[in-house]
Amino acid sequence: MSEALDRNAKVIAEFRANEGRVGGVFEGAPLVLVHHRGRKSGREHVSPMMYLPHETAPDIVYVFASKGGAPTDPDWYRNLTAAGEGSIERGTATYRVTVHELIGAERDRVYAEQAQRYPGFAEYARQTAGIRVIPVLELRQT
Repeated sequence: MSEALDRNAKVIAEFRANEGRVGGVFEGAPLVLVHHRGRKSGREHVSPMMYLPHETAPDIVYVFASKGGAPTDPDWYRNLTAAGEGSIERGTATYRVTVHELIGAERDRVYAEQAQRYPGFAEYARQTAGIRVIPVLELRQT
């Protein structure tokens, strides 16, 4: 198992054992487990990631395809956008979601809010400047 997969497996296990709360680099941060199918393999994958809750709609969360500031988009992003749907575990609840990619001013506003709350996201944007714009996905409960 790769180091990244092993680290994700530990975060997933901790999330599930502690009703959606984890320690380490994610301690205190809002975290969801995103379930998505490989667009080529068809296999189900689970990816832990930070999210931003919608300001007024509790059935909407935003996730950020930052890949830690890497120059390429993460596979989970390509899988979700290809499928247009997936599911998430949030706290102790699991539910289906539709996927909508934010663009333009709406994307910029949501990303700026995340970067203000969690400065690591501002650093990811600096690292990818001129290479790619970090995608923001709206996941809406169905």
